Amino acid sequence: MPHVLIVDDDVNTREALVEITAAEGFSTAVAGNIREAQAQIMRQRPDVVLIDLKLPDGSGMDLFNDIESRATTEIVLITGHASVETAVEALRLGAADYLTKPINFRRLKSLLSRIPRTVDLKEEIGVLRSELRRLGHFGQMLGAAPAMQKLYNHIGRVAPTEATVLLLGESGTGKELAAQTIHDLSLRQKHPFLPVNCGAISPQLIESEIFGHEKGSFTGADRQHKGYFERANGGTLFLDEITEMPIELQVKLLRVLETGTFMRIGSNQEIETDVRVVAATNRDPESAVSEGKLRLDLYHRLNVFPLRIPPLRERGADIELLAQHFLDELNTTHGTSKTLSADGLACLSNYHWPGNVRELRNYMQRAFILSDHTIDASALAPVITTQSPVGMTLAIPVGTSLAEVDRKLIYATLDLCGGVKKRAADILGISLKTLYNRLEEYGPYDGMHKAEEPSAVQSGSGSYH
Repeated sequence: MPHVLIVDDDVNTREALVEITAAEGFSTAVAGNIREAQAQIMRQRPDVVLIDLKLPDGSGMDLFNDIESRATTEIVLITGHASVETAVEALRLGAADYLTKPINFRRLKSLLSRIPRTVDLKEEIGVLRSELRRLGHFGQMLGAAPAMQKLYNHIGRVAPTEATVLLLGESGTGKELAAQTIHDLSLRQKHPFLPVNCGAISPQLIESEIFGHEKGSFTGADRQHKGYFERANGGTLFLDEITEMPIELQVKLLRVLETGTFMRIGSNQEIETDVRVVAATNRDPESAVSEGKLRLDLYHRLNVFPLRIPPLRERGADIELLAQHFLDELNTTHGTSKTLSADGLACLSNYHWPGNVRELRNYMQRAFILSDHTIDASALAPVITTQSPVGMTLAIPVGTSLAEVDRKLIYATLDLCGGVKKRAADILGISLKTLYNRLEEYGPYDGMHKAEEPSAVQSGSGSYH
């Protein structure tokens, strides 16, 4: 039977928590202060610790270092003095969640229901994950480079908690896979994982898609619609391209994150939701704040645990590992046994991959189609030469704003692609919808922009300066 330690100096709160945890199948122990809690921890290792923040002899967070079995013990901070700073600090120290007084018992029951009932199984899974990670597998992510091992370590630490995660990285680096892995390694793994691309939904529909609407709430609303927050209840909501969300909707998102409640469009009834949010952006979030694309208060709320996803060019031998993985997938799907030659691997390894893993997957699929038995440099080189900015260098003066860099890069890529937006979006590693959004923001593409700044685009080695 799993064991819970309840640390609170209020007798009524302790009794209520004992009743709830016992009903959920836990054995219980109680303590009224830090000293009593330390003694209880020595007697029996708890699977869950519910700790009040304010105790007679100190802060509940002082107990964190006394819990040696942090990998198999879930810590939940309880506070009547809620603040974002306290919650963030608790989550960073290793708390799985925090509850505010008066305690929402429904939320507590939901949290307890996610606690694994078998410690041995939990430890065995941990050993298996460590071995797979050594071989370059971590959840749904693939890669053995040092930069990826560091990322895996951070994901392994944050996944079991309830901390909001902000994924940062270039397009095509695998932010959605990272979010999926965080969900799969969390206590929410049996509940839904719903990805939402905020840049791919019309600004007129995004509020309805995220929060839902009631029948008749607007023209065309012929039935009730449950939004992502309602459908993801108990699970994880992945908000990709968060800086593309309309600024007025960011206010409502912040409220959900702070209160756990929302209302459908056309309703005045609040709905409770228990959702963990993982957000992502390929922009610099601080620049997005200064440009008015991201609210500062929302950024602080999302930035509890930032994670940078490394670009493919920083991952060394992972290029070969990923290329072979994609080829194996294609061989399995099509019942073939095509191979990748040594010169083909060299061709892939010498390329800088501006579109990252997404671009590599696309190239492998094209080369697979073009090759009969062996994928060699002759099959790969034409694809790389004709569909990537290898022959261009974009010179950007120091001091140029990121928004201006973004604009120049988009226009230069469109120039390279002869104005074909789908091809430019593929190279940039963004959706076609996002490209159109950027063009609407920066002004429509109307042909070659090289003349705009003669020194901006020159023939060169194919790197970005």
